[in-house]
Amino acid sequence: MDDDQVGGWIDAKAAAERLGVKPATLYAYVSRGVLRRRHAADGRRSLFDAAQVEELARRGKPRRPPGPGELAIESAITALGADRPYYRGRDVLAMAESRTFEDVAAWLWTGDDTAGGEPWRPNEDGVAAAVAAQSGLPAGLLPLDRLHVITAALAATDPLRHHLGPEGVIATGRALVSGLVEALPPAAGRPPGAGGAGGVAERLWSRLCPRPPGPGGGLPRAFEAAMILLADHELAASTVAARAAASVRADPYAVVASGLGVLSGPLHGGASYGAERLIAEVAGPAEAARALGERLRGGERVPGFGHGVYKTGDARFTLLMGLVRAAAPGHERLAAADAVLAEAERRRLPAPNVDFALAALGAVAGLVPGAGEALFAVARTAGWLAHALEEYGGRRPLRPRAVYVGPPPA
Repeated sequence: MDDDQVGGWIDAKAAAERLGVKPATLYAYVSRGVLRRRHAADGRRSLFDAAQVEELARRGKPRRPPGPGELAIESAITALGADRPYYRGRDVLAMAESRTFEDVAAWLWTGDDTAGGEPWRPNEDGVAAAVAAQSGLPAGLLPLDRLHVITAALAATDPLRHHLGPEGVIATGRALVSGLVEALPPAAGRPPGAGGAGGVAERLWSRLCPRPPGPGGGLPRAFEAAMILLADHELAASTVAARAAASVRADPYAVVASGLGVLSGPLHGGASYGAERLIAEVAGPAEAARALGERLRGGERVPGFGHGVYKTGDARFTLLMGLVRAAAPGHERLAAADAVLAEAERRRLPAPNVDFALAALGAVAGLVPGAGEALFAVARTAGWLAHALEEYGGRRPLRPRAVYVGPPPA
């Protein structure tokens, strides 16, 4: 017997076999407080309390009614662990350190490691229409606002958008993500066509950063890791909207448009823009105290801190912030971010989340204003389409019921 499994702890394979569930379900049980988990001595594997597993096997699968604001939907895509998500059973942190965004998107869509080899190229007519549609937009518009327009233009030029079989949706997904990136104007100072030959992350970098990547590739790796970390997060608000659209057979572009509309909220994808502005105000420790103090005095939520799921800390923040530190040690904008973190800890604010790390990446890399929420949106498109694929395979529209509390019907 493995030494780690002495003393009442068993590994994920044994626990899943005893319960008759997939490994991803184990981590969902952990996030709901049903099972205890700890790391093995090698730091890589998860171990589960054998007594709890046995008791759960006797009782059967745990069920609880949805909590306030929750809608219970069965999904095999993402399980939320104690401090991180798992994409189809795989630790997102491990994927972010070594995989490409395209690989991870294909895994979310198919659960097949061999499905990521197709080229990711946009429909050229769609890109031309999307570029033309932006010609009358005001200068200084944030990238996320442009993505709404681009999505509509790409949809209008795709006669195959109503092909809702898995192969059709996946092909549309590759072209849609590529089109979102390609139709964004190059960042100021970048020539047209810059970054057009690489992967999705490299091409998006050229749209959001005025300068090419520096030597070493550390910041571009952090940029791609951020896309992977943000590709899905179970039933976040934008994903519920996307699934609702897919459940009534809206096409993939409409699914993405639904997700984009919700993502822009300051309590969702827009939080990174708030954290970005917070870091931009800070030149030193004194400014960090003032910037946080003003927000708290006004009763505002401090962006980039706290998480509704990860109560004790967001491991996505830890990984992404570590990559930024390794890529740009001593950078003045990193010092500003650290001053905010130190002041937040002094004031006993909740732990920082991935939105703050994304804002720090943007500050250190010199990304354009609003780049973080645009990166979030392009990355999360992969997750929305994964959830759409599940809904397209279902039979019924999502139809929550209200608990009516108004006056009695006449």
